[in-house]
Amino acid sequence: MDLMQLLDMILHVDKMLGTVIAQYGTLVYAVLFAIVFCETAFVIFPFLPGDSLLFIAGAFSATGAMNPWILIILLVIASISGNTVNYWIGSLIGHKVMERDHKWIDKNALRKTHEFYEKHGGKTVVLARFIPIVRTFAPFVAGFSDMTHRTFQFFNVAGALLWILSLVLSGYFFGNIPFVRDHLNAIVLVGVGAAIIPILLGVGWKLARSLFGKNA
Repeated sequence: MDLMQLLDMILHVDKMLGTVIAQYGTLVYAVLFAIVFCETAFVIFPFLPGDSLLFIAGAFSATGAMNPWILIILLVIASISGNTVNYWIGSLIGHKVMERDHKWIDKNALRKTHEFYEKHGGKTVVLARFIPIVRTFAPFVAGFSDMTHRTFQFFNVAGALLWILSLVLSGYFFGNIPFVRDHLNAIVLVGVGAAIIPILLGVGWKLARSLFGKNA
């Protein structure tokens, strides 16, 4: 397998999972662990498959190709540890920025971001799990904004459990139903919309309250 074939397999592993299992057997656990870890640990990998991969992995578990509990445990560990690494990278960069006098960085804005994450960051860390790209950057921003580690880890673990369990078990129970399998992308989009809409409504409500409050 050359580099391009390997890259194509990684980028489309959600569509080629059956082939990966047939060729590599139990090594598929390591492959899935590495993909989930990298997507959540490094901001340069937001393009890796996430929701669809978890769902399809659950579907293959239902056929006996993988053990669902081993899969869930490994992916939860990958998700938690990935976010933790991302948080520490963001924290390290954030501290260096605050220690140095960079004219192009508004430190007051960073302090406000820190205050926001201490107050609302928990919900952001949890909901970001279900939003592609955002889930890759949320832990980095949490660390960069100096969100306390204890607060971050509480919501990090909660978000990982909710994300992995909901998608893998959904795939396990419904992934082999023809309608669900054939319309997976649309179902994932609905799930993403369900995660984003409450956030938008919350932001809109706060803006409305602020606007009417000023005009009162």
